[in-house]
Amino acid sequence: MSISTTTTTTTVTVFLLLLLTLTSGSPPPHSFKKIYAFGDSYTDTGNTASATGPSAFSYVSNLPYGRTFFHHPTNRYSDGRLVIDFLAESLSLPYLPPYLNRKADTSAGINYAVAGSTAIRHAFFVKNNLTFAITPQSLQTQLTWFNKTLEGLKCKSAISTPAVCAAVFREALVWVGEIGANDYAYTVGSTVSGETIQRRATRSATEFLEALLNKGAKYMVVQGLPTTGCLTLAMYLSPEFDRDDIGCVATVNNQSYIHNTILQTNIQNLRRKYPKAVIVYADYWNAYRSVIKNAPMLGFHELYKVCCGSSGGPYNFDLTATCGSNSSSSCQNPSQYVNWDGVHLTEAMYKAVFEMFFNGPFTHPPFKHLLRSKQNSG
Repeated sequence: MSISTTTTTTTVTVFLLLLLTLTSGSPPPHSFKKIYAFGDSYTDTGNTASATGPSAFSYVSNLPYGRTFFHHPTNRYSDGRLVIDFLAESLSLPYLPPYLNRKADTSAGINYAVAGSTAIRHAFFVKNNLTFAITPQSLQTQLTWFNKTLEGLKCKSAISTPAVCAAVFREALVWVGEIGANDYAYTVGSTVSGETIQRRATRSATEFLEALLNKGAKYMVVQGLPTTGCLTLAMYLSPEFDRDDIGCVATVNNQSYIHNTILQTNIQNLRRKYPKAVIVYADYWNAYRSVIKNAPMLGFHELYKVCCGSSGGPYNFDLTATCGSNSSSSCQNPSQYVNWDGVHLTEAMYKAVFEMFFNGPFTHPPFKHLLRSKQNSG
């Protein structure tokens, strides 16, 4: 299965009009009682603090991070809520606590995502002297953490303790947020080729998904990479001639597109191998494109300029003085911006993307199919 770069214009337009007035409403009966989430800074709700996060965005513990909804920093890389937060709200569940908060109530799930983490094991970046990769956690780290959680619930494996593991996953949604963008970013300007990262990152992500399925995961959502060429940092670093049909960095968007194509093929293979599991692909790439192409309808007026940054210029962005630093400031209306700090998105953008996943045409099969499957299973 490959990503379609276009969706029927009429379908998307009708959906976007509905999105303007749509609310998610109450979840159906027999909905999920917990979420286990994985990923990077787009999903992390607090596993990383400023000292261990992405080095250029090390002020996440400072305002204005968190200003819009929480009114204080929560170690989320945004002004407010993330896609995973809107998901929890829509399922009438509390926000997911980070795994490293050992005092938190984990009865409704746990978030294992870590900002700056990679699909490929950290040792690969160390071996290749890639100094930007300061975050030691990878998907393998998150799997190790998750295995510890399962062991605490007496679920050793779906083979040795099938009834116990089945009970653990019966009411659980496994959410695998986007992962792999950092792998590419850490190797920019190095001798490591994009093809090498592509091969290793997609293989690592697929092995991770299969490990979860072997544990007994029954309901799973897997996000692809967004159009990373539309992020302010990519725009800031690239030559102006390297642009695509929506004004973003063509080479970077194409890289993410190919990555997603491979990932979707691998997911389709997993569906055949694990027919009892429901695996939904969340098409972040096309959802993001749809926002850019329909921005005025959705209330977005700044597509590439950051809300929180410094130095003015076309993007209000300076890599040496990023959001939260003493020389930065934030815009008055973050809801009109797509980009929050240059790499991460505003709450408004995360909400728009979530609605496209939860209620719209950018999950395959539709998210409502997953909810119906869960409802029918009782």
